[in-house]
Amino acid sequence: MISLTSPVKTAAHGWPAGGKLALLCAATLVLFAVDGAALHLGFLAATAVLYALPGRIFLGAGLKRLFVLWPFVALILLWHLITDDGAAGATIALRMVTAVALANLVTMTTRLSDMMTVVRWLTTPLRRFGVGTQSIELAMALVIRFTPVLANKGQALSMAWRARSVRRPGWRIVLPFAVTAIDDAEHVAEALRARGGL
Repeated sequence: MISLTSPVKTAAHGWPAGGKLALLCAATLVLFAVDGAALHLGFLAATAVLYALPGRIFLGAGLKRLFVLWPFVALILLWHLITDDGAAGATIALRMVTAVALANLVTMTTRLSDMMTVVRWLTTPLRRFGVGTQSIELAMALVIRFTPVLANKGQALSMAWRARSVRRPGWRIVLPFAVTAIDDAEHVAEALRARGGL
């Protein structure tokens, strides 16, 4: 899940979070149960239609968030072309993009608090075994919340590199990106401690 907010209100915003997450799980199971690049191309086209239904602004915002997947798609396709299994590579790439796009669609149309309510309900049985479910809920909320934040910071680092050098950034921004992520984690940890932690 790589997005949190939608720039426009859609009909899906009013749907129950639990229902949307259940549909996402079912769709993901279907994606992994089916093989064949042609079928997965159809699934991706259907997902694109879901993005296009709320309008051009929603479609543009969704595609912008999904653009971060291109290095993974390129790597998968390159590896499978080298191993002479392009059809399998295309299937895997299409499956991955569709699964992430559907998850992104859910997070774009669901409030974080609603998703955490579902997680709290799902983890309730674990409390009988002494598991602290608050930690699980907080960890999931932080992952969902900070994924787009870190993606934006990665893009900012890449743009800063391009402004100072003619060479492509590539691996050179990995270290500053890691330092930025650790610094953000320390700030969040300090904020949690200041508020009493868990």
